[in-house]
Amino acid sequence: MEDQNHTNQLQIELTEEVAQGIYSNLAIITHSSSEFVMDFVRVMPGIPKANVKSRIILTPEHAKRLLLALQENIQKYESVNGSIKNVRGHDPFIPPMTFGGPTPIA
Repeated sequence: MEDQNHTNQLQIELTEEVAQGIYSNLAIITHSSSEFVMDFVRVMPGIPKANVKSRIILTPEHAKRLLLALQENIQKYESVNGSIKNVRGHDPFIPPMTFGGPTPIA
């Protein structure tokens, strides 16, 4: 039975390039009836233009699982490191949240 469990495990490969990660300090989230789109952007101080560094497209079910996983991980982080301050309204530069498309919901 234990051998069966090992054969049913998903093997996930992480290449060196992907393991480096991509820094983002802004996420823009939009959705349609069938998918959620998360654009990860890097905004640099004093530069009026920012580029999307990565785009992730999720089904609504996967988006909900991501939300729950983030909530669980934030709770664990805060139990060790203290509460994360809410920075809403404290950022001197808040970029427009559209790319000429629908208004995102974050």
